[in-house]
Amino acid sequence: MREHVEQRLRGTAPGGDPLDAWLAGLTPEQTAELRQQLPLQLKRAAVMVPLVERPEGLMVLLTQRASHLKNHPGQISFPGGRMEPDDAGPWEAALRETREEIGLAPDYASLAGYLHDHVVLTGYQITPAVAFVRPGFTLQLDRTEVDDVFEVPLEFVLDATHHVPRTRQFAGREFLTHDIPYGERQIWGATAGMLLSLYRLLREA
Repeated sequence: MREHVEQRLRGTAPGGDPLDAWLAGLTPEQTAELRQQLPLQLKRAAVMVPLVERPEGLMVLLTQRASHLKNHPGQISFPGGRMEPDDAGPWEAALRETREEIGLAPDYASLAGYLHDHVVLTGYQITPAVAFVRPGFTLQLDRTEVDDVFEVPLEFVLDATHHVPRTRQFAGREFLTHDIPYGERQIWGATAGMLLSLYRLLREA
């Protein structure tokens, strides 16, 4: 599976129209209308999509945001955050934020490539950087930001029977998204959207 991931992500670069990834199911007219509801200048952020190389296969490492946070409390997410002026690019921002949030040392992660940028309603344009993470690491969570971390088999994410359709509303419009329930956890929103972007990329002929 690692070889397939490497092949599909080879040569990818950060960027792209974030609404193309986020607005599945909307007509061009609805998309144009929704653009008017978003900030003219989106703030840039980056997340790491960590694929941990376990003996049983690749595992997706996810975090559960702290319950006291103002934005998305308790939501399942990838480690990452806002890009800072000193960051050389999205990968460096994702590495820095991941170390700050969960204590993953940068030398355990290697960049595989990028998924399409995503936009969230809090006004951020997020670049997902997919990374292979070798085992043996230890984590130290920043409890002001993260309550928990856990891993999901990549094969589980790539099984379309686990993609549960859900209709959401924004600006008076409905659009189709998908959740990915895993045990008692509910992966939804931008995190599920990024995983579905990875799914589509890996399942393309």
